[in-house]
Amino acid sequence: MRILNGFCLASFARGILLATVFALLPHAALADDMPMDSTLTNIAQTKTIKIGYRVDEPPFSYAVQGKATGYSVDLCLRVVDGIKKYLYLDELNVVFIPVTTATRFPLIRNRGIDLECAATTNNRERRELAEFSYPHFVTFTRFVALKRTGITRLADLAGRSVSASSGTINIEQLNEANMRMKLNISVVLKKVNQEAFESVANGNVSAFVMDDILLAGLVASSPNPSEFILSDDRLSLPEPYGLMMPPGQLAFKRVVNEQLETIFTQGEINAIYDKWFLSPIPPDGVNLHYPMSQSLKMILSQPKEYLE
Repeated sequence: MRILNGFCLASFARGILLATVFALLPHAALADDMPMDSTLTNIAQTKTIKIGYRVDEPPFSYAVQGKATGYSVDLCLRVVDGIKKYLYLDELNVVFIPVTTATRFPLIRNRGIDLECAATTNNRERRELAEFSYPHFVTFTRFVALKRTGITRLADLAGRSVSASSGTINIEQLNEANMRMKLNISVVLKKVNQEAFESVANGNVSAFVMDDILLAGLVASSPNPSEFILSDDRLSLPEPYGLMMPPGQLAFKRVVNEQLETIFTQGEINAIYDKWFLSPIPPDGVNLHYPMSQSLKMILSQPKEYLE
């Protein structure tokens, strides 16, 4: 009888074990087939994703009472939900790390951050340093000046001082125009956009060269928006913004792009865009009144990698 009881107990235990194994088989099979790279593996092991954000790039990425917010940040948080599901995680902690134009590329290369959620332009040179997602916005390089100066075109900047943010492609575009048109512009580098913009407001420089949507955000949130004007001239062709990832992390990039494609093509992007470009935004309730362009609508409706 004891042997029979022992046999029965052993059989029962084996049954429980087999039931557990079979219950886990679908998950295990999927896990074996899941493309992984070091970024996804680390996120899965630590249950943490490190997101880089800017403190001064409204409406894309900025800080309100020390909390990361903005259009790009909202997109990234939606992407994080998809990463969590892809990795079968019960929880995924998000750690926000402030970055600047000067620190964003070293941090992404050295794995100090997993994903940069800001207004970073994707071009050929930068793709040597990082991976980029599908574009989520398109912009042009222009400059802002005080309206009373009458400066509206590049030629008006001849012999003047112009500010630019360090670590941006806008500096290269300004230098190219300076040399091509022989303008003799004195370029004044600033660490952050707000500082460069304030140099214009204070009359210390004649203009600030930057992406036009970022300039529009700075103007709209200034105490006296009517004092400023954006240039008629553009210093660039259309330039796409993308979410930035560590170089060589192609599985991670695929997961990010799959999530963005869902957001873009199933209509969720419209509410996110309207929230940040057509509605009052924190902290002061400024409305940019910046409708989505036809070119951006086309890009979002058929998302693909930007490889000019």
